[in-house]
Amino acid sequence: MLRTENLTKKFGSLVAVNNLDLTLEQGDVFGFIGPNGAGKTTTINMLAGLVPPTSGRAFIGDVDVTRQPDQVKRLIGYMPEHFGVYEDVTVWEYLNFFAHAFGIHGRARQRVIDDVLALVDLEHKRHALVETLSRGMKQRLCLAQALVHDPLVLLLDEPASGLDPRARVEMRALLHELQAMGKTILVSSHILRELSDFCNKIGIIERGTLLISGSVQEVLAQVVPHRTLRIRVLDGVEEAERIVTAHGKVMGLESENGYLRVTFDGTDEEVAQLLETLVTHRVRVVAFEEESADLEEAFLRLTQGEVG
Repeated sequence: MLRTENLTKKFGSLVAVNNLDLTLEQGDVFGFIGPNGAGKTTTINMLAGLVPPTSGRAFIGDVDVTRQPDQVKRLIGYMPEHFGVYEDVTVWEYLNFFAHAFGIHGRARQRVIDDVLALVDLEHKRHALVETLSRGMKQRLCLAQALVHDPLVLLLDEPASGLDPRARVEMRALLHELQAMGKTILVSSHILRELSDFCNKIGIIERGTLLISGSVQEVLAQVVPHRTLRIRVLDGVEEAERIVTAHGKVMGLESENGYLRVTFDGTDEEVAQLLETLVTHRVRVVAFEEESADLEEAFLRLTQGEVG
């Protein structure tokens, strides 16, 4: 549904995006991760047909973004990080304008506007002036505008940027709903923990180069190959440390106030054996769990914080 081939963008001597190869299938939700200045927005702008690539190609479905820009605009819904709204119109008038621009007329237009207002939970604000909306509501209105023509692909640049915690939760729920509708979504974000909740694929980019991409599980397995066990003991900390350290699959141990954080390179069977050994030696184990690797850890391991 979305494909790039050696997609490159240069601004003078600066290489903003360097030979990007990316493929998304229909229904994929791709989290595009990178520090500020990494090339995320430039990539999205090229996919939206707003910035021509220096070299390489991009396709939405079978449509060439560079050679068929008018066709591409009907296939994508684009939501920039910093968007402009016409604040002296009502919510309904705002959406009516864009629906008309996409050639949706008559009762069909009314139906579409009603549907997207319901989807983004702004039905109660249809007659409100845009300038009276909160930032979170304006974000949802901008997303509604990107959906009026029922695009196949959504390009969302930092959709949760600047939102308070409640508004972020609402935005995340909305993206879950769009995912359930089968939309193909490319979303950039710095809120990495939330991306793993609804993305089935991720890519990490730095200084214009895609460092790694794949399913969330594949990326985490490559970047964070070792397991981390967290063990809490009621007493017998020294005995617990001795047993853990002696285990052949333990690669590291941190101990503080009865908590042991163990870097482990073994199977589920070997994890179970370690717990069994602790209990057999009468170490009173209160908690024994595996910490899940997350995108923040993968991001910090892969990137150096460098920008173009």
